[in-house]
Amino acid sequence: MNQPKEQPYVVTSKSFTAVAINCAAKAGEWIKSKLGTYQQLDIKYSSHDLVTEVDKGAEKMIRNLIATHFPNHSFLGEEGSGIGAAASVKALQEASDAEYLWIVDPIDGTTNYVHGYPYYSVSIALAHQGEVIVGVVYDPSRDELFVAEKGKGAYVHGVPMKVSGESTLQESLISSGFPTDRENMLPLNLAGIGALVPRVRNIRASGSAALQLAYVAAGRLSGFWELNLNAWDVAAGALLVAESGGRVTDTVGKPYHLGVRHFVATNGHIHDELMSVLAEANATGYESR
Repeated sequence: MNQPKEQPYVVTSKSFTAVAINCAAKAGEWIKSKLGTYQQLDIKYSSHDLVTEVDKGAEKMIRNLIATHFPNHSFLGEEGSGIGAAASVKALQEASDAEYLWIVDPIDGTTNYVHGYPYYSVSIALAHQGEVIVGVVYDPSRDELFVAEKGKGAYVHGVPMKVSGESTLQESLISSGFPTDRENMLPLNLAGIGALVPRVRNIRASGSAALQLAYVAAGRLSGFWELNLNAWDVAAGALLVAESGGRVTDTVGKPYHLGVRHFVATNGHIHDELMSVLAEANATGYESR
């Protein structure tokens, strides 16, 4: 008896995923064309939290493109959600009842972008009744497109992705970041970094949570964690990791949802060990509450 042939991964032209890809590609191309030419640099929450007119223009472009295809869908974007953690939480709560919610970071890694450091990305996710079903992260500098659909796997350059196989922290390359909340969350994240550095092969902090999550999904990093992140930082990347066989939770092991701010994503094998080190260092992010 002949076995049915496995169907190749195909994105139909009118699917949610196709629209997300189109938006990310067009915005990414425009963002790259503006590199080094932005006119206005503003400070948001702190001097480490930046925004340019390019961020705002890219978000408007993505919002308008989505609206032409799905005018009844809701939209949650970084640049339209106010400043600081409280404003981010409020914006997400106000959008929580939406049947379909697009969650967008037009430039994840604005500080890198401002300095001409080629590590930034466009992050677009679509949630249906609170569950992320599409995730796209696009790296304009390398022209790398990372795509995931719920239940259909994750892909880069159309090739299926799989998380790495490291089974211990000692053999792992992990990544993190430096929270914009310098008073509360930065010391905790630094405590986690200090505790993990002697335990891992090495640590990176590259400045784009979305792109680092894409690298976990692609097996280039063993894991990623950071405190006080927003939904638009991680929604797309979380699905990439999950669909590549990894594990995504908060820093104490509770399942990921759009409201999670203290975030861990790994290949799954090192997840519990990483969380254990963070707990020992009192660096889960919940200690300050």
